[in-house]
Order: sequence, then structure tokens, then C-alpha cells
Amino acid sequence: MPLDKVVIANRGEIALRILRACHELGIKTVALHSTADSQLMHVRLADESVCIGPPPANQSYLNIPAIISAAEITDAIAIHPGYGFLSENADFAERVEESGFIFIGPLAATIRLMGDKVSAIRTMKKAGVPCVPGSSGTLGNSPEDNIKLAREIGYPVIIKASGGGGGRGMRVVHAEAALLNAIVLTKAESSAAFNNDAIYMEKFLEHPRHIEIQVLADGKGNAVFLGERDCSMQRRHQKVLEEGPAPGITAEMRNKIGQQCVKACLDINYRGAGTFEFLYEDGQFYFIEMNTRVQVEHPVTEMITGVDIVKEQLRIAAGETLSVKQEDIVIKGHAIECRINAEDPRNFVPSPGKIQQFHAPGGFGVRFDSHIYTGYDVPPYYDSLLGKLITYGPDRETAIARMRNALDELVIEGIKTNISLHQDLMRDANFQQGGTTIHYLEQKLAS
Repeated sequence: MPLDKVVIANRGEIALRILRACHELGIKTVALHSTADSQLMHVRLADESVCIGPPPANQSYLNIPAIISAAEITDAIAIHPGYGFLSENADFAERVEESGFIFIGPLAATIRLMGDKVSAIRTMKKAGVPCVPGSSGTLGNSPEDNIKLAREIGYPVIIKASGGGGGRGMRVVHAEAALLNAIVLTKAESSAAFNNDAIYMEKFLEHPRHIEIQVLADGKGNAVFLGERDCSMQRRHQKVLEEGPAPGITAEMRNKIGQQCVKACLDINYRGAGTFEFLYEDGQFYFIEMNTRVQVEHPVTEMITGVDIVKEQLRIAAGETLSVKQEDIVIKGHAIECRINAEDPRNFVPSPGKIQQFHAPGGFGVRFDSHIYTGYDVPPYYDSLLGKLITYGPDRETAIARMRNALDELVIEGIKTNISLHQDLMRDANFQQGGTTIHYLEQKLAS
């Protein structure tokens, strides 16, 4: 395999996940880390490690020259960005390729195309992927035109930042009197947060679910979809729990939307792993964005399809064609993932500190993707994710039962975690029934 050495430009559980896939394929690894992360598990296990800066992310994990220099001095071939940090930064992907390395992900032009929500929606409409009714492009500055557009779409509408993400840069408008002020505020927020003041308008779906389609494409005319995940259990637009397949989605519905996503991949000559995210309401899918990277929740899909998504990323980057065809993909059983965070389960305030005791759960159908260990110091500088607890069963009921057991077995002492929140959700009657909307968890917490 030509990828004989890969730089892992990330930290935490995803860095360890990438390292394991590389070592299974006989690929040497270079772990990059900040001074705060020298004791991370993947740093200990990597063939080589390079410190790229102090704890603040903008001086280390977001420091493009430092990352590329590390690849140069270690004679690496490729750079895997994981998720978060620079994984969807088109300028980074471009600099990596221009410096003579392989970026393990899509082309920079593809990241730019799909990273801008307006151009992404326009591209998806052209490919035949269903989209939420809304403006065909960026909103102009004419108050009269914007008021007319909102009336045509029908209230409520939502104003969104074209370059937004992570739940920022969006406002729901329920009445015409609030429209123009919402546009001004969202435009200002978009400019400040994303250095891009372009905004657009969509119909606001009041009771949707969040369902996403996992795809793989090799950039050589081959693409497949790996079923769907339900990511509706969210707080402040941040996913808390994911499962697959999504309750209530039939094989016919899955195949139809999946094939539309595959066509879109071929139309834009997509390369690597990606996810099409949809809002789903009243039996209809509506495209909202595409994530051009591996997702936090990719293990859910791996469990129900048997496809190693990270290994496929590596093979594609090495110039190989996909190892699977669509007829090879069989959705079998059910998987659930709970994101275990270092945070207070009541007010969600981050809880950094030393882990005094750690015990991982086990048993049939249990997987815990995590970088933590007894004595590990959770730093205050980064995302609070400690790990992802995944359970698998022949059916949803078994997967839930195994998750209940696994959560009861999981021990993380010395810091606060959200384990109790997940224990509550596994025993929640509405979750057990399936099909809760994206608003359910916030309503539950509020009550």
C-alpha cells in the first residue's frame, strides 16, 4: 500500500481510531499533539510523535504550517484530519496537496462547494436531491423582496448563515414583524463568526427528525450509500445520541434517498467518506448540508453494515477503488451510540480534571471508542467528548437493553459525566417507542 506513513492531525478518540485502522493495514503513524496532550493514548502508541504547539487549538491543532512541517520532517505520505479542527477546511486541504502530501478526504474544491450552504443546496437541487423550500440563493438587501419571499415560503421561516455550522448563525421567524430584524442580526452574526455575511432563508420545519445518509466514493466513478442514522436526540443543535437504522424508515425509502445521494456524489466527483444530512418530516426528506469528513457517529454504520469506514478512507486516499459495491451492503441488526462527555449532566458545564477510576463496559455487542484511562487528565482546552459507547443487537430492543447494561457498567470517577443522562434516555418511554423529533430532548430537559 503506497500510504506507508500517515500523519494523524487530530486528538482524542478519533485519533486513536485512525491509528488502529492504519496499524491494521500496516501503515506507520505520526501522532501530532499539543503540549497538553503528550500523554494521549494514540501518542503513546504511534510510531512517531511530534509536538506542534501549546494547548490553545489555534496554536496547535489549527496551526497549518506546524502540521505540514511535521509531515515534512517525518517523511509522511498523507495527512488524516479526523473530524472537527481542520477536517472541513478547504484551504488546509489545498495546502496539504500543494505541499506534496495526500489529504485523506475530498478535494479542496469539493469541500468549498459543500461547505457553503447556498452552493451546496443549489448543487443538490441540480442532482435531484430533495431540499427544504427556500431562497434559491443568498438573500439580497431589498426588504420588500425578502418580505415577499417569506410570504411565498410561508411562516415560520428560518434565516441561516451560508457558512454556518454547529447550530450557530440561524434564527427562526414566526411572524413578518420580526423578519427584517432577524435578517440584520443573522447577517451580523454570520460575518463575525464565519467571516462571511451571506445568509439564506428556508421554510422552518416544526417537528422534524434528523436523519443522515452515510456515503463512500472513490473519485473514480464508484459510490455507495451505507444506510441511514437517526441523530434526532439533540441539545442546542448538538447531537447527543445516534442510532441506525432509523426507526420507521422502510427499505424502499432508504434505497430511494440513498440512490439520490449516490448520484449527487458522482455528479460532484466526490472522494472519500461523507454524510448527507436531512430533516425528515411527514414522510419527506429535505437536504440541509453535507459533511465532507468522517462523522463522530460513524461506528453506528460500521456495526450494522460491517464496513470499516476509516479503512475505506485510507484505501481511497491510496488510489484504490471502493472495496464494496452497493449489492454488498446489507443492513443487519441495530446499533446505538451514546456520546459520553466530561460535563455536568444537569447544566452541561464542562468538567475537566483527572480521572481517578475508569472501567470500560463489556459483553456481547458492546464497543467503547475512547482515549481515556485511569489517571488521564481531561484538559479544559478542547471538546468535552470522552468516548462513544456503542451497542449492537439483532433488533432495536436488544441494542437498547445492551446499552442500559453497558451504561450501568461504565465507571468514570474523578470528574462529572453525562452518563446519567443517557441512562435516563434509555429508560424513556418515548425514546423506546422511536421516532422522537429534534426538539424532544430540549423539551424533556426543560420539563
